[in-house]
Order: sequence, then structure tokens, then C-alpha cells
Amino acid sequence: MPPTRTENRQKLVEQEGKILLAISDLKNGKIRSVLRASEIYQIPRTTLRDRLNGIEYRGEKRANKESLLKWILDLDKRGLPPRPSLVEDMADLLLSQRGNRHVSERWVYRFVDCHPEVKLRFSRRYNYERAKCEDIKIIQEHLNRVQEVIQEYGILSEDIYNFDETGFAMGLCASAKVITGSDRYGRPYLLQPGNREWVTVIEAVNSTGWALPSYIIFKATTFYQQGWFEILPQDWRLNISKNGWTTDEIGLQWLQKHFIPHTTSRTKGRYRMLILDGHGSHLTPQFDQICTENNIIPVCMPSHSSHLLQPLDVGCFAVLKRQYALHVEQRVRLGFNHIDKYDFLTAFPEARTVAYKAENIQNGFKATGLVPFDPDHVYQKLTVQLRTPTPPPSRSSDSQPSCLQKPQNARQFKRQITTIKKRIDTHKTSPLDRIAKAYEVGMNQFVIIQKEVHDLRAANEKEKRKRQRSKKQISHEGDLTVQEAQELIISRDQASRSNPAVSGESEPQASQPRVRAPPKCSGCGIIGHKINRCSNRTTS
Repeated sequence: MPPTRTENRQKLVEQEGKILLAISDLKNGKIRSVLRASEIYQIPRTTLRDRLNGIEYRGEKRANKESLLKWILDLDKRGLPPRPSLVEDMADLLLSQRGNRHVSERWVYRFVDCHPEVKLRFSRRYNYERAKCEDIKIIQEHLNRVQEVIQEYGILSEDIYNFDETGFAMGLCASAKVITGSDRYGRPYLLQPGNREWVTVIEAVNSTGWALPSYIIFKATTFYQQGWFEILPQDWRLNISKNGWTTDEIGLQWLQKHFIPHTTSRTKGRYRMLILDGHGSHLTPQFDQICTENNIIPVCMPSHSSHLLQPLDVGCFAVLKRQYALHVEQRVRLGFNHIDKYDFLTAFPEARTVAYKAENIQNGFKATGLVPFDPDHVYQKLTVQLRTPTPPPSRSSDSQPSCLQKPQNARQFKRQITTIKKRIDTHKTSPLDRIAKAYEVGMNQFVIIQKEVHDLRAANEKEKRKRQRSKKQISHEGDLTVQEAQELIISRDQASRSNPAVSGESEPQASQPRVRAPPKCSGCGIIGHKINRCSNRTTS
């Protein structure tokens, strides 16, 4: 029969009371020896001695640990998980209430190992405003509003759109996994051009997996160079602003000249739904009026909730920026340390092709609970714990130890032994094996160099075409599609050929060898007159 825990606990409590009385008598001088106190109060002599030496009562230890554990879990639920140093300070505070010493150096880690309810993890930065809006009531109200609009206007799933702006710093790369030498400590550096000029791209997608052409906004004061339009699809549209950001006027131009013309022919029902965020350019009276006139029902998401409710953020934008960063990185590897607008227009369409696949777009609408309508996809994200990112490598584990380094643990020692054995085995091979190995290494190096030369030639050829492109400016206000820009260029060229005076440009004359003008007299100004024979020559 198992022991009764209540009786044992009661005995321990009674014994603890006797120990406290014995300690009090010893400190007051009523009892002079530990042995005599243990005999009077009938308590173990070793236990009494340990308590006098500062060893804490187990019941108090257990209570301290339970209180500390509850405090940690409470902070974690509120989005404020404590650091190990803060837990150590709290443990010291609990001990100081009873006049005990501080915890040991590695106590926090042993505490975590002994309690499966907690675990050491790397934290992830999270905006307070975004976390505050992750209230299930706020999310539920938005999804209910979407469902009500769909039912009221009879909107088909094929007529649901989402649009948003995303920004790019043209010359910045993203962090990525790379392969480096095993002797390196810490994270390696990855070179990048560093051009922080801002470009904004307005994108819109349909729930069926179709994406509208891109609408690109550059930072510029004058309008486009016609070389920009030579490499873009015909239906893309460009615009400019003072800082590369969108404005209220650009938002209206996008809606009137871009979204409505591209989606009218694809509309299945009478109304279209447009999911958008709370940006200022989307909440103007003119924007709402144009939507009403064209049977477009805009539905605005709650603030700071695009990471949960916006299909573009969930399904496409992360892939788009990662693919663009790969193109920038490849550009740097080829030796080019500057990214300009032409380079952006070259790399962005390739990155966009990878990001805006039909599967990615449809998954974005599904993950946000829109198409098919299923709010549980969003509700689950509010309760499931975020996946912990991979912790950064430490000095002892981020690289394999070489034979010249001192092993820090048994695993590193075994790796060194294996490496040494392999090197010894290579010295036992025959000369023919060494020749074959050298030939294989040489061929591999040749293939690598050949690939680098091919990439460099292709990049240089692209740079040559870039330098040869036209830099003439187009005099126009507002936005332009590629087709409209090309028509303006053709009409301007035809006008300049027919009437050079109107365009301000003259027809290029036939190339003739340049002839140096004859000398002119500095005194009288007559060409060919010798200076020493001129009567008007001034003498000093």
C-alpha cells in the first residue's frame, strides 16, 4: 500500500516547527549545543546542523520554484517572456525574503531542465500595435463583415480582389544561408550595393490565382527615360513621386486607369470586392466615389492585421522580396556595386514571375479565410505558438574544428580524429590515384571558371546595352503604360523628322572630317594676317 502523502507532509511541517524553535533557542543562548537541542526537540542532529549552515527547507524551495514557474508562465501569456537574468534576479529576490544566499551561476539552466513546462527559446520581435490587434473579437468582426458584404451584394468568389503596396530598397540584400569555410567563427558578411533609393510597387491579385500587371512608382522629379520602357511588358504602368511613395493622386490613377480597365472584362457577376488596408490613399472620398460608380465594394481590414488578413502579405510579398534579393546578390557576385532603376526593372519582372504563381495567390486567399470562406484558418493562428527561429550559431558550434584548434568537447575531438584519419589515408594512395584526383579537381575548377566567364560576359553585354539605351526624357504628366510611352516616342521621332524646328532638334548632318580653322590675327581680327606685320598690334 502506498504511503499517505498527507501524513508525511504533516510530519515534515511539525518537524520544521521544532527545528525553528531549536534554532531560536540556540541563537538566544538557552541551549548551548546542537546535540542537546536535537535531544530536547527530538529532531535529527544533522538536519538541525544543516539548517544552521544555511541549507534551505525543501518545502520552501518547492514553494519558491512553484511561484517562480507561475510568474514565468504568466509573463509568457502576456507576450513578455523573461530573460534568464531576470529569472535569476527574481529567484534571488525570493531567497532574500528569508535571508538566504544568491542562486548559483548555472541555476537558471538547471531550473529549466527540471521543469518541462518551460523551455529556453530565442525571442522574436513583435510590434505591440500588431499584437494588440490580434484580438479574436476584432478579427471576427472583420470576417463577419466580409461575409455580410458577400451575401448582400451577391459577390462571386471569382470577383474578390486584394491590392496593396510594397516597397523595395533597390540595392539591399536579405539574410540567407550560405556555405563558408569551417574555420570561420560567427556569421559571414555578404556584400551588397547599399543603394537605399525607395521604389513602391502596387500589386493586385484575384482569388482565382490571377495577378494584375504591376504599377511601379519611382522616386524622381522629371519623367521617365524612354530606356525604362524597352524591357517591360506592354501592360505595365510607371509613375513618379518625390520620395518614391504612393500618394492620394496616384491611388486614384491606379484605380481609374489600371484596376478598372483590367478587371472589367473579367468580372463574372455585377459587383467586385476589393480587400484593402487602411492606408490614407485608400480612404479618400474620391476613391470611394469611383468605387461606387463602378460597382466596386471596398472592404478595409483592421489596422496592423495585414499579416493575418491580407492574401498578398501572406502568400506573395515575402517570396517576391526574397527572389529580388537573390538577383541583387547575383549582380554583386559579378562585380557590379551599384543598382539603379534600369537594373531594378531588369530584375523585378523575373522575381515577380516566381512569386505570383497561381498556387501562391490561391494559398494566400485560403490562409486568410476568404476563398473558400473559412475563418478557422485565421483563428488558429491566434492561439498556436509561433515557431521559434533557428538560434544564431555560437563560437563553439557554428563551425567544424580544424586540426589546429583545441577541441572543446568530445564531439569536436571525434571530428578531429576522423579528419586526421582521412588525411592519413590520403597519403597512402598510389601516384595514379593522386593524378586522377588532381585531374578531377582541375576539371571542376575549369567548369567553375567557365561558368563565371559566361556569367561575366552576359552581364557585360547587358551593361553595354544599358549604356547604349536612350536617356531622352518624355514630357508628360501622370502615369504611362509601356505601350503609351512607345507611341509618344514614335510620334515625337516622326515630328522631329518632318519639322526639326518644332522639336528643337536638328537632323544630324553627314559625318565629315573636322578641319582646323585658320589662325586669326589678335590685333585686327583678319584671318590669315600675320601678327608681326599688323599695324594695329599693340606694343608694350
